[in-house]
Amino acid sequence: MNDDTRRVGLGVVGLGRGFTLMLPTLLRDRRFRLVAAMTPGVEARTAFERDFGGNSYETLEAMLDNPDVEAVYIASPHQFHCEQTIACARAGRHVLVDKPLALSVEDGLAMVAATHAGGVHLVVGPSHSFDAPALAARRMVASNQFGAVRMIHSFNYTDFLYRPRRPEELDSERGGGVIFSQAVHQVDVARLLAGGLVTRVRGLTGNWDPDRPTEGAYNAQLEFANGAFASLTYSGYGRFDSDEFMDWYGEPGHNKNPQDYGKARHLLKQTEQHGSETALKRTRNYGHVDTDRFTQCPLPPAHEHFGVVIISCERADLRLKADGVMVFEDHERRFEPVAPPVIPRVEVMDELYDCVIHNRRPTHSGAFGLATLEASLAILASAKSAETISMKHQVGVADT
Repeated sequence: MNDDTRRVGLGVVGLGRGFTLMLPTLLRDRRFRLVAAMTPGVEARTAFERDFGGNSYETLEAMLDNPDVEAVYIASPHQFHCEQTIACARAGRHVLVDKPLALSVEDGLAMVAATHAGGVHLVVGPSHSFDAPALAARRMVASNQFGAVRMIHSFNYTDFLYRPRRPEELDSERGGGVIFSQAVHQVDVARLLAGGLVTRVRGLTGNWDPDRPTEGAYNAQLEFANGAFASLTYSGYGRFDSDEFMDWYGEPGHNKNPQDYGKARHLLKQTEQHGSETALKRTRNYGHVDTDRFTQCPLPPAHEHFGVVIISCERADLRLKADGVMVFEDHERRFEPVAPPVIPRVEVMDELYDCVIHNRRPTHSGAFGLATLEASLAILASAKSAETISMKHQVGVADT
């Protein structure tokens, strides 16, 4: 079997929400086989062994003793990313770690250092900078056909704050709120399109619901070393829905019914039936949902997206859509379509596969994820201090 068809043995850490969202990808991408999983829940471990025939473990150390594990997907809660990534690197395993990279720049630096020392690659994602339309726009920008990027305007209004949450997801000190889970998407996209090198960040945050006591909204201004700048706005308060401007494609790329207005708040009331938000959230995850739901789920007609993104170049404006890129030149506007996905989020697995098989350095490397984390955390720091925050750990897109 040649390199392009060899299957990579993948171990998974955490079988919760992150793994559940990646499962349609992992089930369809035949370059990978799920050989092991580590998670504290007995029900999920039992389901994994039944569905995939792999081994399941209560500890990461035990899973890393399995020689079939060539790479590890870390889909655990944010606070465990650092320790688990370092353990995998020391065991000589390549790592795909869910965003955000970590909860602090210091932890991110330790993770990047550990993977370098271990001679393994670290991929950070999925984030929406992996989305095919964003990558298509990046290729247009890199070709210089429209001149340099000068300005990016991005906004996204969702119901993020009213989806079922574990306690730490509503605690900013433990990585809760929209900065850690959502700002990293917007910052990642802006950095991909504007060259990566953020110099300064100014931010404001909103914390407006005492029953959800964490940041639910933000606005940030990013300056780049090449003179470009970006304005990023996000609200997770579940009222206006910016998917109205995305042809009613939802974030995962599926068609969305605008009549479902207020659905998140309505479903949250089911907490009383399940005893807690954590229990309600668990009912949506792997091990508590029939796996056929993922194997038989139709492919989305469009790609994932993160709201409205408009890139102003010297000679054109570009607008990301869920199914392509709108190009606005001086005397013409046109649509550059992107073919519908055959495997959802395949771009994430492309980078991981190239790392393992071809020893190819990923675009979304640990250093790239660290730079995104630094800029995202700067939104919080700026909001608290009312000062502009300078960056220290940025890398360019071509320098990762």
